[in-house]
Amino acid sequence: MTNERRVLIHADKPALAASIAARFLTKVVDLLDEQDRVNIVLEGGRVALDVLTQINANPARDTVDWGRVHFWWGDERFVPRGHDDRNDAKARTALLDHIALPESNIHPMPSSDDDGELEAAAATYAAELRENADGDSALPRFDITFLGVGPDGHTASLFPDHPQVLEKEATVLPVTDSPKPPAERLTLTRPALNSSQRIWVEIAGAEKASSLGLALAGAAYSEVPIAGIKGRRRTVFFVDEEAAAEVPENLIAQSY
Repeated sequence: MTNERRVLIHADKPALAASIAARFLTKVVDLLDEQDRVNIVLEGGRVALDVLTQINANPARDTVDWGRVHFWWGDERFVPRGHDDRNDAKARTALLDHIALPESNIHPMPSSDDDGELEAAAATYAAELRENADGDSALPRFDITFLGVGPDGHTASLFPDHPQVLEKEATVLPVTDSPKPPAERLTLTRPALNSSQRIWVEIAGAEKASSLGLALAGAAYSEVPIAGIKGRRRTVFFVDEEAAAEVPENLIAQSY
């Protein structure tokens, strides 16, 4: 089993999104040939929505047996269900509402009108993860986890110098003081994310180059949270040329 980090560089954001979408569809079909169920963790950044839109537009979309694919989220804004700020609402519009996907296969994080208290909402999602866990784990087997990166190096809702990034036991945590609005959020923890078989990090834009460079150079994850994220089998950074300005040459891959 490999455990490697590689960077794949694309000419621009549209090429990046289209490439990830095509790779995703191919990989999910391959995984479904090997196992009964596939678990995907989604994120909510701009590139992520472009990728979901490209998956929906790809002619290979309907080659996937979506009835055996389950979708989870790496983080979520604690606002009412259906709110435009929610990552799950955007994912539904971009892809999930357009495919043959049972509602029971969609696992959104609780909204503020589901659980009035943020800590209770975190406990609710942790319980749902346990109910779908793989073996003795507290988590499902996450086959592909999509993550974005902020200019400050945050990923999911794990922010630099915030206590959540140092958590070692819990799978889901409340966030009450996000530097980005809204302040209240839910997030998977670093151990939960790192349980993933494959982590696909999607990054576009020159403003992300510094945080990506720091992460790949071994920065402390308390200061650059994405630096602490690594899939069990593979971690691939899908980036455009602007975001790749500070990537070490030895990490640049010619192919997946």
